Amino acid sequence: MLNDLYHALDPVAFTVGPFSVRWYGIAYLLGFACAALIIYRVAKRWRIDLDEDSLLTIIICVVVGVILGARLGYVVFYGNGYFLEHPAEILAFNQGGMSFHGGLLGALLAGAVASRLRHIPFATLADLGALAAPAGLFFGRCANFVNGELWGAVTDLPWGVVFGGSAGTAARHPSQLYEALLEGVFIFIVLYALSRKVPPRPRGTFIGTFLVLYGICRFAIEFVRQPDSQLGYLLGTDWVTMGQLLSIPLVIAGIAVLLWTDRKRLPQGSDPEAMKQEARQEQ
Repeated sequence: MLNDLYHALDPVAFTVGPFSVRWYGIAYLLGFACAALIIYRVAKRWRIDLDEDSLLTIIICVVVGVILGARLGYVVFYGNGYFLEHPAEILAFNQGGMSFHGGLLGALLAGAVASRLRHIPFATLADLGALAAPAGLFFGRCANFVNGELWGAVTDLPWGVVFGGSAGTAARHPSQLYEALLEGVFIFIVLYALSRKVPPRPRGTFIGTFLVLYGICRFAIEFVRQPDSQLGYLLGTDWVTMGQLLSIPLVIAGIAVLLWTDRKRLPQGSDPEAMKQEARQEQ
């Protein structure tokens, strides 16, 4: 069934004259739109002073941070020296190649900038971003499936998909959909359930939990995901992928953030003026 579904999909959503709009681009737009809605709704429930101008500032910063970070992360982590010989292609977004771990770093740096501009504590923005991130991951991984990229290892399971091209004619795990369900749906359900607690969980709870859950989910899925051809396995013929190597620090960082959260137990915020003062002190 999944094989039939995949082969019925066209990576190009529609074409207008010489311009083609791909599902991958639409996935980015949907991800950022959903992120804005989630951030706004949760901030309102937590009684955080977040007006439309502040939300727009945050989203613009995050869009720039995610896109640049994801591309540069791919260049550094997955380029395997290629971009040292072809530096002009570093920002060639149309040729593909984006890294979640790089996008995460870019988003955190962008969040620090937005925190300074709008006087909202960085930990609070990071928590709001963590709640919104699974939506982007879900749409992005579905787009990966449509594009027939980042496919899994060979399988004889009934839902295996023949991606063709460099993937060959063997049926493979639709690892993109596994990631959409785990990194997108599962993590969102856990974090959203936590966000409904009253009073709101302390600052750092959500970004810490997100880092731990994402690191574990990504590490597990890499066992059935084909490693990038230019890198292969980092140890021997079938041990440790770059995705697994980069996910280990996320789990460690998430645990460290949760320990900090438990020690500090800073409220998410019911006093806008006090939060602005704290944000200024962080700067």
